[in-house]
Amino acid sequence: MISFLDLQKINHQYQQELKTAAAEVIDSGWFLLGKKSENFEKNLASYIGTNHAVGVGNGLDALRLIFRAYIEMGIMSEGDEIIVPANTYIATILAITDNKLQPILVEPTILSYNLDLDLIEKKITIKTKAVVVVHLYGQVCWSNSLSDLAKKYNLKIIEDNAQAIGAEYNSKKAGALGDASAFSFYPSKNLGALGDAGAVTTSNDELAEIVRALANYGSKKKYINEYQGLNSRLDELQAAFLDIKLKFLDQENEYRRKLASIYLNGIKNDSIVLPFLKNTNIKVEENKEHTWHLFVIRYPNRNELQKYLTSNGIQTLIHYPIPPNKQLAYKNLNNLDFPITNKIHSEVLSLPLNPKLSEKEVELIIKILNNFYK
Repeated sequence: MISFLDLQKINHQYQQELKTAAAEVIDSGWFLLGKKSENFEKNLASYIGTNHAVGVGNGLDALRLIFRAYIEMGIMSEGDEIIVPANTYIATILAITDNKLQPILVEPTILSYNLDLDLIEKKITIKTKAVVVVHLYGQVCWSNSLSDLAKKYNLKIIEDNAQAIGAEYNSKKAGALGDASAFSFYPSKNLGALGDAGAVTTSNDELAEIVRALANYGSKKKYINEYQGLNSRLDELQAAFLDIKLKFLDQENEYRRKLASIYLNGIKNDSIVLPFLKNTNIKVEENKEHTWHLFVIRYPNRNELQKYLTSNGIQTLIHYPIPPNKQLAYKNLNNLDFPITNKIHSEVLSLPLNPKLSEKEVELIIKILNNFYK
């Protein structure tokens, strides 16, 4: 069986460094808000190209804290509207509603699966305060016209960068494109922790200071609480692990692009819809607008294709089977209809693509896909 993702294999390559780092943390006796976190935040901010990076407990909290900080700054208030792609993972929506803000769902494009930027302006009202762009599956969702639109209507642009760390738009890293960005370092991400972890990046000094305070019970100074905060701090172990793995990120993203290129050039089955690259002027291997966190294909009868691949020893996953507006958690949104979103969620299937997948395995997957219904 070709597994979708083998985290043991992925982390095995750094095992000695990880074990050494773990021993250093244990021996130090300092497990929260220490030097390891400081170093990782500094290195992450430098890598992304922002003035600040704030380590937090997970990706959902990173988003929650950004919205909460904007509320504390007086930029947003209860009931304000946040434009967000209808086909995002539910965590993006949870962060909005948790802060008593109103998600305004907008269709993605059927090509890239990212938010259709041309549909944003007609959704803007006097209550709109921000647009959340989700760099879904690892491909940057951005345009110069989006920046112009934000300036025109005085909107914040918040990046959900859970899947595209290392991606670039015009030589600028995802995570530094908008006003603030949320990162998830869930173990399966391109930069994955060995547990839960997340971060916020921004070049806004006030926002960074408030996010940091909110994540620490609302406190900038011990026992003095300025805000009604959370407990969401990046621990020293995860910070140490992430700092080690950050050094290998670009190399691993390059390998992901190489595998994606082999898939795109090798799959010759007209019934299967392949991923779309917005920038076709650059070779796939050189196109930094995509980090290929996931290689997502589409097929009308997804279950049939998935069963076929499983029977041929290939594990696949679905990202994601149910759109947020059809979840029981959001019964108030169940009546909304998004045809493109529905089509995407009913047809997408993720093929194996990770740093420990061999080219030989990719060629085998291609051969099996090309024989589907032939």
